[in-house]
Amino acid sequence: MTWAALTSGGKDSILALQKALDAGMDVTYMVTVVPKNPDSYMFHSANLSAVPVIAERCGLTYVGIPSDGEKEAELLDLKNGLAALQIEGVIVGAIESEYQRSRVAAICDELGIALFAPLWKMDPLALLREVADRMDVRIVVTAADGLGENVLGKRIDDDLIDVLCKISAKRRIHIAGEGGEYESLTLAAPCFSSPVLYAGCTTELSCGRGIVHIEKFW
Repeated sequence: MTWAALTSGGKDSILALQKALDAGMDVTYMVTVVPKNPDSYMFHSANLSAVPVIAERCGLTYVGIPSDGEKEAELLDLKNGLAALQIEGVIVGAIESEYQRSRVAAICDELGIALFAPLWKMDPLALLREVADRMDVRIVVTAADGLGENVLGKRIDDDLIDVLCKISAKRRIHIAGEGGEYESLTLAAPCFSSPVLYAGCTTELSCGRGIVHIEKFW
């Protein structure tokens, strides 16, 4: 079977890709929906210029699907983009969000292709431990009480996981960010031929939201 990995470059989708490759699956494409709307319900918008570089590191063909990022309409954009590919299945990094998983599953059903979601219902702490052990992942967006300069731009390692667990105990955030509390960017993983490098990094904190803007990746 020929597969496409749906990813924003974040930890969950790249870990799902890694698990697919670990299982010997034939992954050909790295697909990213590129929304104009930074508040898309389904898709991340920060630092997506990293994904073509990630695809190159993984030896995959990058496919960018433009979208206005409007609720539900963006799903049609994804469906049309996937329909144009010669694939038999899609890999996703959903953990607990039924909103996301069910909508991608419905698209797969309509297109007659399979869905592979290896992280679905995985224990969030175990997931973060695996990310810390196997990958270089940085938090690049924060959008929850208790998250700001204390985690923004930091690598997910054992120390940061402890910080997230303590904040979760007080604020009841999802430690893996499944509720949109934070977004991440993967700079290295076992499936990368070499780490992704970057330059031109600035940090913005405003109205309870933080973002690391990165100008260039290679």
